[in-house]
Amino acid sequence: MARPKTQEIVLTDIERTELDGIVRSRTSPHGLVRRAQIILASADGEANLSIARRLGVSSPTVGLWRSRFLSQGLAGLYGEQRSGRPRVHDEDKVAALLRTVLDSRPAEGNAWTIRSAAKASGLSKSTVQRTFQLFGVQPHRTKSFKLSTDPRFVEKVREIVGLYLNPPDHAVVLCVDEKSQIQALDRTQPVLPMGLGYVEGVTHDYIRHGTTTLFAALDVANGTVLGRCQPRHRHQEFLAFLKQIDHNVPTDLDIHLIVDNYSTHKHEKIRSWLARHPRFHVHYTPTYSSWLNQVERWFGIITQRAIRRGAFKSTRELVLKIDAFVSHYNQQARPFVWTATAESILDKVEKICKLISGS
Repeated sequence: MARPKTQEIVLTDIERTELDGIVRSRTSPHGLVRRAQIILASADGEANLSIARRLGVSSPTVGLWRSRFLSQGLAGLYGEQRSGRPRVHDEDKVAALLRTVLDSRPAEGNAWTIRSAAKASGLSKSTVQRTFQLFGVQPHRTKSFKLSTDPRFVEKVREIVGLYLNPPDHAVVLCVDEKSQIQALDRTQPVLPMGLGYVEGVTHDYIRHGTTTLFAALDVANGTVLGRCQPRHRHQEFLAFLKQIDHNVPTDLDIHLIVDNYSTHKHEKIRSWLARHPRFHVHYTPTYSSWLNQVERWFGIITQRAIRRGAFKSTRELVLKIDAFVSHYNQQARPFVWTATAESILDKVEKICKLISGS
């Protein structure tokens, strides 16, 4: 007798999109990816034997997942819940462990460890570790924060975020700041180059050959940077940098500067110069809120890529390295994409304030 004709698989747009996503995923289990490949090939009309040979499985396996998909849809590809060892600890013990770790400190120290939490809760170390991983509890880690004490915090946040999300017409918005005390460090021994199986090695000690200060202005519209290295960090150097900005920006554009509250930026001579140049508009970030200034992110990039792991025999060599990096960066510059609204920032600050006792 002839075999019965296999039922044709017809995929909807949603099902095909989901299956394509599983196949392209780098984190999906291998078995799930193989099942998705079987269904997609079947929907394209490929025979079961051809699918089995190409994917390295048996024909009954192809037929199994075809029938499972036809009867259960996408959910059938994930397999059935297998029986396993029953849970040893109930929800009350796990909840008591979490309350202990989150609401108290150990008597012998300032932070819970897996062993101390296991001893206090009566659970095994492996159970405590799995619970910590499941709920994202990390008592061994801390994260620094600082709330602004600026009385005009809300107003300044709305003003600066407004410049990012809705910049004014016929104007350029520049994030300006200085990275001071950049050290020209030379290692006491040659750098051990990176190789197969080991990372680059540098000595822990160094010889210091002086410092420089990098003044930078980041154009938020196109991501380009105007930089200038100076030996000192005073209002005289900042004023010279403002004149450089004035010279490089077309005269028909207004200039909005986003700067922090450093005393150099508010010097009497700086204020006097700005008053004589009305196209400059200065917007000060709130206290302890340098994260609002996008140029700080760029400082992190140049530190990581050009300064931190370098070896410089003189300050001049350091300055040349910085200038070369800025020139190369501007050739392929891309603006940072600012997505946070003022309301979302203020909501996060409000949540932090509610978590702090007495705020």
